[in-house]
Amino acid sequence: WVKTHMYYGQDIPILGLSWAKLSFVENFGMAFGWALGVAWGKLALSLFRMVAIGFLISYIRKLLIKGANTSFLVCLSLILAGAVGNMIDSSIYGLIFSSSDPNQAALSVAFPHAGGYAGFLHGKVVDMLHFTARYPNWAPRLHGLEIFPYVFNISDACITCGVTCILLFHQRMFSSTSSKKEVDHESLPPEDTNIVSV
Repeated sequence: WVKTHMYYGQDIPILGLSWAKLSFVENFGMAFGWALGVAWGKLALSLFRMVAIGFLISYIRKLLIKGANTSFLVCLSLILAGAVGNMIDSSIYGLIFSSSDPNQAALSVAFPHAGGYAGFLHGKVVDMLHFTARYPNWAPRLHGLEIFPYVFNISDACITCGVTCILLFHQRMFSSTSSKKEVDHESLPPEDTNIVSV
């Protein structure tokens, strides 16, 4: 919706709030706009995302089989969902949308007759969430600066929330998993020494 209904650089207040906006920008690289400064950098980044997604799917599947902690699985699923969302943008948006040019007052269209603005795996990630809350007066060196000046999307938020929760609560997640294994082991019936194996 943002790609086809907003002009590049346009801001729309969210629920009338002055500090929460839909702000349409595109990111050619990765988080915070970082990009590899070489011609093949975008392709390398897209391939890396694909490998990471494959690894996460395989890892989550193994954890499900082992009965891992539910909270840990939810966090990994958030990271996976965010990675898939950004991968969709990178892989196919260049094929199905026209360019959003900040120098032209024209909306992007889906499936243009002239073709998309980039090839497979060379699309740009659409970012749209911008919260412009600023540091208060009692922070003398930071006063007036935005607390988080970056524009991000829902996929970025999923990845950030998943990683942050793992970092903050990893001890609780893994300790509950190990205690569960101990309980399961203790609940096993004792071995019958009278049974003779053949």
